[in-house]
Amino acid sequence: MQPLRKADPSTLAGYRLLGRLGAGGMGVVFLARSAGGTLAALKLIRAEHAADPGFRERFRREARAAERITGRWVVRVLGADPEAREPWLATEYVPGPSLAEAVGLHGALPEPTVRALGARLASALVDMHEAGLVHRDVKPGNVLLALDGPRLIDFGIARSAGATALTATDAMIGTPGFLAPEQARVTGAGEVGPASDVFSLGCVLAYALTGERPFGTGAVAAVVYRTVHEQPDLDGVPDTVLPLVAACLAKDPADRPTAAQVRAALGDADGPAGDWLPPGLPALIAQRSTRVLDLPVAEPTLLTQEERTPGVSRRRVLMAGSAAAVAGAGGLTAWLLTRSPGGTGTGTGGTGGSLASYTVGVVTDLSGLTKSDGRGQERGIRLAVEDFNARADRPFDVRLRVEDDGGKPERAKAGAAALLKDPALVGVLGPTTVATAIAVGNELVRRRTALASVIADVSIDRIEGQDTRVTYFQPRPLHDLMTVPFGRYLTAHGAVRTAIVEDRAAGRYSWYAVKSLNEYPPSGDKGGVVTSHPVEADSEDFGPAVRAALATDPQGVIYAGMSPRRAALCARALREQGYRGPCGTVEYVLEPEFLAVAGPAAEGWYFGTGYVDPDVLPTARKFAAAYRKRWGLSGTTPVDRFATEAYDVTNWALQALRTAAVNHAESAASGVINGMLATPYTGITKTYLARSTKTTTTALAGLYLWQVKGGVPRCLGDFREAAAKGT
Repeated sequence: MQPLRKADPSTLAGYRLLGRLGAGGMGVVFLARSAGGTLAALKLIRAEHAADPGFRERFRREARAAERITGRWVVRVLGADPEAREPWLATEYVPGPSLAEAVGLHGALPEPTVRALGARLASALVDMHEAGLVHRDVKPGNVLLALDGPRLIDFGIARSAGATALTATDAMIGTPGFLAPEQARVTGAGEVGPASDVFSLGCVLAYALTGERPFGTGAVAAVVYRTVHEQPDLDGVPDTVLPLVAACLAKDPADRPTAAQVRAALGDADGPAGDWLPPGLPALIAQRSTRVLDLPVAEPTLLTQEERTPGVSRRRVLMAGSAAAVAGAGGLTAWLLTRSPGGTGTGTGGTGGSLASYTVGVVTDLSGLTKSDGRGQERGIRLAVEDFNARADRPFDVRLRVEDDGGKPERAKAGAAALLKDPALVGVLGPTTVATAIAVGNELVRRRTALASVIADVSIDRIEGQDTRVTYFQPRPLHDLMTVPFGRYLTAHGAVRTAIVEDRAAGRYSWYAVKSLNEYPPSGDKGGVVTSHPVEADSEDFGPAVRAALATDPQGVIYAGMSPRRAALCARALREQGYRGPCGTVEYVLEPEFLAVAGPAAEGWYFGTGYVDPDVLPTARKFAAAYRKRWGLSGTTPVDRFATEAYDVTNWALQALRTAAVNHAESAASGVINGMLATPYTGITKTYLARSTKTTTTALAGLYLWQVKGGVPRCLGDFREAAAKGT
């Protein structure tokens, strides 16, 4: 991206322009931010071209075509004005690379990635074709890669099927190498229909799978000739998808499958894409996302009409404001902190006047299966809010509104909707399960309101809209990392042979745990080896798997699963067969049911968790004392789990809200999101970062090792230190 030039506008139609994404003879594409904080790619057409009636009509058609397509895998139109002196069109901004760039950087993509890519692009074409439109320029440069899937862009030459083209006679429509034979023939422009997009999609799939164009490169005439008269070069396309790609590239449009048939052949296009990208690309996307989010507000360039005030220019106001900040920062800050930025509260905080009041919402389980964790969260959040409101120097008051979802997604959605009726709402905390977090997240994203959960582990692509604007924060270690603490313990104690009891009732989780442990076995640098011994989902007999595991003479045994009860059956089988070595598993299992069913067999088991006992952290002991006092607990009663982390995350959000108030943010809710994305928070347990800024080291922060001692789970501390001390 390039900086704005002096001749560029500072704002346009309510968008603040941040920089130039690209420019050509017809116009410029800017990176822009709406008043609500949404990033957009804003295409502005030069006035001299807009004066051409034919050109303006083509742009008008592009805007209409883009607005008619609302599928998930196309960029959404945010606004347009084809009738303006300089027409413009704003769409969602996708910070990821194009497919062309990704293949250029990383080479051919693996088949699973291309299947996911193709299914979603085919789904986008289905939406277009059902709307009566043909894209006519499906190519790698018009496919952007996001963490949750691709996005099809650029509808500049899209038109209604059967409509007369607004191009000059004998003008080729499309990009050579990715256009269909009927497009390449030029005179057959009237034949261009949905099947042409399918041909182009076949070219894109072949390119992604091999890194090469199926009709080669070179002079345009040569590429066009091969497209019309010769067969594509599909060497390197896997046999599993070769028939489909070849069918897409049939010369006769009637012989090609429809976009819907391509989608069906490649797999589900509507579910979450998950980790569909190969290594390297997610990091590139995250890096670009972070770079964009860290952009400062661009310096004003040209003053638009909306920025002019009679007698005082906006530039003079900005300069005056800067001078005031230097000469009297204390007075300015006091003014910002004591005036109401949008709330309506009446609390006082020692400033001599009324303070603004903001609402922090909680949607959590207080009556269902996860109510104990919900209670811990709610108490930790409430204590943080009460501590904040007790400060004499606070710049605003904070109200807490709690909705009990009972652990049910439909109630969670209703709770979020109820909170959104409060105009002072700045963020929501608390879902305890994946399903309730998704339900709340999807409800809040429409109002650009932050959601954070310290319990649920939700892939960000499962919550709507996270590829264009992050609203969901997961300030806890991923559940996939929960095997790390016990693995580190085994390494610290010289275990070379590790046996895994793979509980296939856990599905993807156990599969991934086994995969990770095979790739990074305990004592891997000393020749560590791992063996896996499965127990089928429909069986509760762990005896055979344990027998096979013990036959390898393991120095450590890991239960790879999620069920406290089934883990207890595994523990009993190990004990019955005489194994007394170290055993370990993950947070999912550390429940009262495990201790009750396993009985004496639970003794000594280790657990990796994403929550801590604050009594073992010097930085958290003051919190633990305050928590017990607030809730009337004895000095020996454990602090509810997740309460400490919830307390920290609430303070992180309040730090962001304070910054938004000081900066007089137009939207406090957007200010909280921006503040949490931009500024880490050092809490009593760890430093909290937005997901996009995490490194491998910070991703492991907040992992703890626990052990059952005397029939009671006890926190040994941060897993790095505890691994060396465990017994």
